[in-house]
Amino acid sequence: MIRFFRKHHRWLGVILLFFLVLFSISGIIMNHRKTVSGIGINRQYLPPNYSYKDWNFAAVRSTERFSNDSILIYGNIGIWLTDSAFTNFSEFNKGFPKGVDNHKMSKVVKINDETMAAGSLFGLHIYSTNTDRWDKIHLPNNEENVVDLMLRGDTLLVLTRSNLFSSVDYQNFIQINLPAPADYDNKVGLFKTFWVIHSGEIYGLIGKLIVDLIAIIIVFLSIGGFIMFVNKKSLKKKGVEKIRRQRIKRQYQWHLKWHNRVGYTTILLLIITTATGIFLRPPFLIPIAEAKVGKVPYTVLDTPNPWYDLLRRIIYIEDENRYIISTQDAFYYSDDNLKTMICFDKQPPASVMGITVLEEYGKNTLMIGSFEGLFSWNYETDEIYNLIDKEVWVRPSKRGHPVGTHKISGYSAHFGEHPLIFDYDEGAKSSFNKDIFPDMTTEIIKKNPMPIWNVAQEVHTGRIFQFFLGDFYILIVPLTGLFTLYLHISGFIIWYKRYRTKKKYHKLP
Repeated sequence: MIRFFRKHHRWLGVILLFFLVLFSISGIIMNHRKTVSGIGINRQYLPPNYSYKDWNFAAVRSTERFSNDSILIYGNIGIWLTDSAFTNFSEFNKGFPKGVDNHKMSKVVKINDETMAAGSLFGLHIYSTNTDRWDKIHLPNNEENVVDLMLRGDTLLVLTRSNLFSSVDYQNFIQINLPAPADYDNKVGLFKTFWVIHSGEIYGLIGKLIVDLIAIIIVFLSIGGFIMFVNKKSLKKKGVEKIRRQRIKRQYQWHLKWHNRVGYTTILLLIITTATGIFLRPPFLIPIAEAKVGKVPYTVLDTPNPWYDLLRRIIYIEDENRYIISTQDAFYYSDDNLKTMICFDKQPPASVMGITVLEEYGKNTLMIGSFEGLFSWNYETDEIYNLIDKEVWVRPSKRGHPVGTHKISGYSAHFGEHPLIFDYDEGAKSSFNKDIFPDMTTEIIKKNPMPIWNVAQEVHTGRIFQFFLGDFYILIVPLTGLFTLYLHISGFIIWYKRYRTKKKYHKLP
């Protein structure tokens, strides 16, 4: 039995070496997005499917009028000033930290002729014509990750992934405590629980650093195992000089000693980190996608805030005196200035990854865009129409795939005579658009490399291999995870049976 485990442990370690090192390093980078936000990778060094073309890859989230004859276009490309025909572009990112990841905007709104507001992953910024720059405004509790902005009268509302804030002077903000919905059960998604465990975020920065250490240990064990594999092959060769043979033996014994010590002392953390990672990608994600569990006590999940990391978009319907808020799970409304939050009985199609378009589209009707498509939704009659495929949408019996044929990533009401949408893959070339949008300029493409965090994400999810594996890339993470679990368990069994009980090392040739 030990011989069986040793053989598979040795060869699996060699086969998985490349992926384990790649996933470990990319995982560390993903754990510290703000730290690496200033680093970008030139897209010419990446597979061709990562090149900008026709405003794809969420290059544009939306547009906002800056003056009578100028418009701000913004999204993953940052903020650019252009004319009403979108023919000339000049960068409008003065004041933001350097690095394309710091320039990614979720929403920009015009407050008045002298003031603009912009929200991004790294917080809220206010632009003044007097200073001609964007200045960061600190929200209560230093909260960042702004997902939406809205102006109601003179009041600026700032929606983060967890809270809602308001201000009338645009410098000092107060928190609006959104009430829990009637059906709130104080539970959290199992997917979210696995996510924060896998990243270590469950215990904040300390947890992340522990997971970083686990990643380094995986690299150490992988490379050390490969060195032992090569050493053993070398020692079996005839004619190896005595001095060299002794040196190789010493090297082998050192790696074996620390391979065992580090491996068995961290085995539980290795298994937990690997197992939770498996469930973050299909197909293992599917059975847990809608499951909910109790909050783990004394962790970041153990918060009284019922909206923690759930909020996505907000809109105010003036004629109805009604707020509508989109969350990761559902749409809610409030007819009493956010004193209550009521879940709509029936929900429109919207990807769990969040909606990208939320606009009024007629009486009691919203235009909703996400990676599931673009729809009009009458929330009074529940009539839903697919605006791209031009057909009535029929609600499926159970929740389907979170990504549809049309992955809507942006919207503009400032070009041509008709609404304009941006598709994540096709950019401005969606069949929905009736007006031809100008091509993406060379300057914009050149100044927008791919943030290293996003590169790491593509590596960590296996999508980086899609250009030659096609849809089969989706199997890389689950298969690597399963084999790595076997690697951990077989390694522990070998150590326990051979070294823990017999107190001896391999006999070298």
